Amino acid sequence: MPYVDRQNRICGFLDIEENESSGRFLRRYFILDTQQGSLLWYMDNPQNLPKGTDRVGSLKLTYISKVSDATKLRPKAEFCFVINAGMRKFYLQANDQQDLVEWISVLNNATKITVPKPGEGHAAHAETSQEGLGAMKQISYKTEIIGGVPIITATQEQGEGQNGAERGGLKRCQNQLPYFLSRGAQDQAFIKAGYCVKQGAVMKNWKRRYFMLDENAVSYYKSDLEREALRVISLKEIHKVQECKQSELMMRDNLFEMVTSSRTFYIQADSPEDMHSWIKAISGAIVAQRGPGRSANTRVRSDSDVLTFPK
Repeated sequence: MPYVDRQNRICGFLDIEENESSGRFLRRYFILDTQQGSLLWYMDNPQNLPKGTDRVGSLKLTYISKVSDATKLRPKAEFCFVINAGMRKFYLQANDQQDLVEWISVLNNATKITVPKPGEGHAAHAETSQEGLGAMKQISYKTEIIGGVPIITATQEQGEGQNGAERGGLKRCQNQLPYFLSRGAQDQAFIKAGYCVKQGAVMKNWKRRYFMLDENAVSYYKSDLEREALRVISLKEIHKVQECKQSELMMRDNLFEMVTSSRTFYIQADSPEDMHSWIKAISGAIVAQRGPGRSANTRVRSDSDVLTFPK
């Protein structure tokens, strides 16, 4: 779902057909900045990208005439909507029906209150070369005038292979199980799965990882294509799961913490809803594992999502 970040911008993940009529949708992180009058999209949340990484594309709100449901126009693209900007149409996919409705609403509202600035030119900017992701390849960007609308896009493909999977969870559905799980493994009742960003233990850097919760542990992988977990955290080791009290200090939205005897794991979800969903899912799995006798000793605070478990 779109959410408001610390800079009062509306953000969230969507899939976009960057090359018109290609039918190929790519996972991108969108920022609707009404102060700057722009809709921007990146490979991932800029907080998780190397410093200086440029956007993949942008669109001035002054050129958007209408945003509407496009499920009938693109029946094969689930939860699809279209942004009409001059003679160019941008087709995007939301994550579900509510996400679709909310994005259409916020985009239409943003364009209604946008006033073109005096002297806003139509001249194209010169191509610029930016560092890509992962291998840090040089990526060229260009600005084209399409139907009177300046559109900034990358002029070459940005590795959608290893780096794509690692960086942004570019898969359409982030809550699907990894492809390598057999039918038998899927029957083992995985409770929740999806991409989050976690802080490293030593370097304190932030990396996107694929998390899986089952009835015994929380595991995380380099991507949903990996077979071997980077770490498995037994539910027995977890004493507390709650919204992070240091989120202001860390300047991270949607941050929660998982406290164990040896370490506190700081994990950033993609939206407030996803954060609360992870907290409740992990807490519920712990209560279910420890049974009524142990869960009776748990303490729940109403002022925030938190469950504290006896050691």
